[in-house]
Parts: sequence; C-alpha cells; structure tokens
Amino acid sequence: MLLDTPAFVAPQSFTDPDAAVAEVTRRYDQAVAHLRAALQRYINSTVDDDTLLQRVRATYPYVRIDVARPWHPGSSTATRRTSYGFVAGIGRFETTLTRPDLFADYWREQFTLLRQHHGVPLEVGFSQQPIPLHFALGEDTHFEGELSPLQRARLGEVFDLPDLTAMDDGIANGTHLPAPGAPQPLALFTAARIDYSLQRLRHYSGTSPAWFQNFVLFTNYGFYVDEFVRLGQAEMARADSAYVAFVGPGNVVTWRAGLGAAERAALAGAEGEPVTRMPQMPAYHLVRADRSGITLVNIGVGPSNAKTITDHIAVLRPHAWLMLGHCAGLRTSQQLGDYVLAHAYVREDHVLDEELPLWVPIPALAEIQQALEGAVADITGLQGADLKRVLRTGTVASTDNRNWELLPDNLPQRRFSQSRAVALDMESATIAANGFRFRVPYGTLLCVSDKPLHGAIKLPGMADRFYRERVDQHLRIGLRAIERLRAAGVDQLHSRKLRSFAEVAFQ
Repeated sequence: MLLDTPAFVAPQSFTDPDAAVAEVTRRYDQAVAHLRAALQRYINSTVDDDTLLQRVRATYPYVRIDVARPWHPGSSTATRRTSYGFVAGIGRFETTLTRPDLFADYWREQFTLLRQHHGVPLEVGFSQQPIPLHFALGEDTHFEGELSPLQRARLGEVFDLPDLTAMDDGIANGTHLPAPGAPQPLALFTAARIDYSLQRLRHYSGTSPAWFQNFVLFTNYGFYVDEFVRLGQAEMARADSAYVAFVGPGNVVTWRAGLGAAERAALAGAEGEPVTRMPQMPAYHLVRADRSGITLVNIGVGPSNAKTITDHIAVLRPHAWLMLGHCAGLRTSQQLGDYVLAHAYVREDHVLDEELPLWVPIPALAEIQQALEGAVADITGLQGADLKRVLRTGTVASTDNRNWELLPDNLPQRRFSQSRAVALDMESATIAANGFRFRVPYGTLLCVSDKPLHGAIKLPGMADRFYRERVDQHLRIGLRAIERLRAAGVDQLHSRKLRSFAEVAFQ
C-alpha cells in the first residue's frame, strides 16, 4: 500500500544558521499540516470493518553535520568559550527537531555554534522518524470525541501513534549506542521525546510549555506559591517592571500594566481560564519577553513528583533550576528558620537509581553556590560570622520514606550521621541528580522547619507561625539568586562539570 506523505523535498545544505532554522520550520509546518488535513478527512469519512484504509505519514525534520576533523580549542572562529556547541569526534551527527514555535531561538544558537566550531554546512531534511498524530495537533486539541467507536479502533491503521520505543533517555543517560552506520546524536532528546514531554508538562502543571521560563524554582510547600503569586501580581502593577506577564494554572494571564497589544501578541503562550481543579504540580510563571523570567513549580512532597516534572522540564533546556523548600535540621546547633546550602547529597530517594547509578557523584556547581550564598547575604543583610550563623553549607540527605524517624534500631539516623548530613528532605537530591543527568545547572537552598532528632517536631501552631515568618524571606532569596545568575550571564552557568568527554553538541 502506498503511503500518503507530503511532497518529497530533497535535503538542503546551509551555511547561514537563520536560513537553516527557517527551513526546519518550513518542513515541520508542512508535515504537521499534512497530518491535520488527513485527520479531518478521516473524521469526515465513513469507515467500516472492510474498508481498506490508506496509511498516512509525515516525518520530523532533521539537522545533520558531517565532521571530518576533530575539533579542539583554538581550532575554530568561536568568539566565546563554551562547554557546548561542538562534537568531540568525527563522522555524521544528527538529531530530529520539533516545535519551532518554542525552539527556533534555541536552534539558532546551537546552529551558530556548530558553524563557528566546525565550519561545516548544516544539512536539513526529512528524517525517517514518523510524527505521531497526537503530537501534531497541539496541546489542547482533542479529536477523539468526533470519532465513532470504529474510527477510534482503526486510528492506528491510518496514522502513526506515540511509540515509547522511539523516545527513551538513552542519550541523556550515556547508554545510547548508535546502530552500525547510523549517525551519532547531536542532542540529548529526539523530537518524539520532546513532544512527549511537552504533552505531559501541560497535564502536570496546568500551563502551556510556551509559558515556562529559563529559570525554574521548585518548592515542596504551597506557602511559597501564595507568596510568589503575591509578588507576581505586584510586579504586574508596575509599568516599569522587566516582567511582562504573570501566568497561573489554566494559562490565566495577568499582563503588566501599560503593556501594548503588539507586545502581548509577540508572546507565544495562549491565554486560558481558571482551572476548576488544581493540577498535580501547578506551575506559575513570571514572564520576560526573552524567556529569562522565573517559573515556580509546586512539586509537593516526595521524590516521585520531583523526578517526573524534571524529566519533562529538561526538554525545554532551562538555564538553571533551584530547589527552595523546608527540611529537617539534623544538628543541635541549628535553629528553626536557619538555611542550608547543599554542597553534597545522600541519595536515598531511589527514583533515579536505574538511570543514574549511585556511584555517580553529584557535584556542587560554583556559579550556583555563589549566587545562592550571595542572595542570602543580600536579603538578610548579614555578612561574615553573622551570615554563617544562619546559613549552613553541608550535605543534604533525601529519603523516600516520610516516616523515617519511626524505623527501628535508628538505622537511618546512623547513615545520616555517617554521611555528615546536616539536613533531610524528600526532594532535593532528586532535583539535583536529574539536573546532573540532563545537564541543567542545579542548586538547593533549604530552610529548617523542624528538628525531629532533637525534640522539635512539626506541630500545627509552630508550623503556621514559622511559615508566616520565613517563607517570604526564603522566596525573595531564591528570586535574588536568579537575578544574580541572570546578571552573570548564562555562558557562565552551563558548567563543563555537567558534560562528559563524549558529549552531544546541543546545550
């Protein structure tokens, strides 16, 4: 049976990154339009058990380079020192691409660096990887209700549906081995893997991926959300704010005072309505026009959510993500309300053991550590010994057992003591480990909310008073840290510590 595919277009080579981005966009739009038109014909058709259905297929565009000589520092015309934008070996390197509305600027940077480092043309064409129908329709398109039961049953005979075997994390995990003769990867994620995560982000966070910003804060308590909303709305009341919009679940947008219609239209995200039920991990976005704003996600309590949401946010290639939350202080010298800046992690969360073995160290990143420590000093006004009294740098242990205190024989306490841990939570090690795994700069600043080993357990009255006193300051410290990171420049953020000696080129 002949496939119904878009008209054949031969691969083309480009030396201009902008032209290469435009060609990827054109091919993607052509492929998606073909699938959408075919779906409408299928909806309008009469299907019975004996109908011979024609197969419809469109494939993702790819970008490819052929490298004949290994790159080394000083061998290119690159004008900046970077940990990405080049391949380590020789041969053919390729990746599939999707959603130019989200990634065009990102591609432009990656393509430019490839040209600067290697000087070879960028080849753009159609790959052999089918675009699953659901990924071609957008996040809010639901067509199943327009199909008869028989049409739904036979949908897979006509269209390619999502195939999990085409979207695993082997490249990011360092376990991917290309088939003999196959190109080596250019990026951590294939197009299908990215599309899968974009769909899941909308589901889990209640907001479109288009609103996500390049700096992300994670928290494990709703009190931080309340304060972030208050601060976000205050920013929107300022006509001189650097932020242009504040977005909450349901894609509910509050625009900055005085923002013109043209400026609003230039932003990619769609507007929506308040949700009737909160999503599993609601996200809130303090938006800048260049996506350098701040996203806050309430991941709740536990490592499973922390892994799930970072698995999906990682495809957006943020510049950094930070964990701000509460923890148990493990040292008698700590006071409720003290801060802990993690410089190491004990990983007893167990959710990443298969993807990232426990023998892999999770290093502290100097740029993040300095920004967080400096932010604490800025917001508290403390310096020197006074700062050290409220800010402890040390190891944070993360466990998947919320009631670890009740285990017999004090075994967890013994392990935590042997590790020199100063604080305990359920999410920080997961956030950091997935940052390491996906090459996203990470950091952790926690606030001591109880000391269970020393008789200070969380009681309702104590907790409420503590939350009111500390959440505002802690959140402002996180926002200040991001301001410091943004001012320092993202070139300094993407540390070589996060990249292997046989790394993909794309950041």
